Amino acid sequence: MPRQPRYFLPDIPQHVIQRGVDRQPTFFEPQDYQLYRECLRSAAELCGCQIHAYVLMTNHTHLLITPAESQSIPLLMQAIGRTYVQTLNRRRDRTGTLWEGRYKASPIDSEQYLLICSRYIELNPVRAGMVRTPAAYSYSSFSHNAQGKPDPLITNHPVYNALADDRQERVKNYQRLFGAEIEPETLEDIRDSTNACLVLGNESFKDKLERKLGRSVRPGRQGRPRKTRDLAGS
Repeated sequence: MPRQPRYFLPDIPQHVIQRGVDRQPTFFEPQDYQLYRECLRSAAELCGCQIHAYVLMTNHTHLLITPAESQSIPLLMQAIGRTYVQTLNRRRDRTGTLWEGRYKASPIDSEQYLLICSRYIELNPVRAGMVRTPAAYSYSSFSHNAQGKPDPLITNHPVYNALADDRQERVKNYQRLFGAEIEPETLEDIRDSTNACLVLGNESFKDKLERKLGRSVRPGRQGRPRKTRDLAGS
């Protein structure tokens, strides 16, 4: 089966999922979550990545990342694979890999989906039945984004900052977004696009990515995108 393509472009946010091998645990005790956060923060600074939202589940992680360069996210994930796994193996006297071979990554149309995707990520423990509210889960960005608690991992995205000029009001406005459920169709779109490494956005956003990449980002279309009057004028 051919590998699913992934599309990395500077300044385009990505929803990244990494799962444990055979869905086995990747975190075993509280200090493992702290270790991963430390590894992620160091790797993000080194590789030029901004983390806007995250959740660390028992056997997988969700990250919302904006890369500075086209290779920033691949380098970030490689760095985490080295530092976190090696340290965890030493701590637990284990050997071998921890993560599945390939992580999933989906480019996000920030204007339309960034805040929805951030909520989707932070609500993951609720959907999994682990807690009743996202505030009750310790290993996510909810406490920063929705409660205003400092988190050195997080860099606010401009779309998040645009919720209000005042920091406290911004946090309140973000928290209010959790008063409404994410539509089932939107949940399905996020899941499908991430699992298949597809673009999450409207046709205009996909056109924009195709112009930048010089190839199609739509499933079932191969090669360079067809030139149109719109493309020629860009």
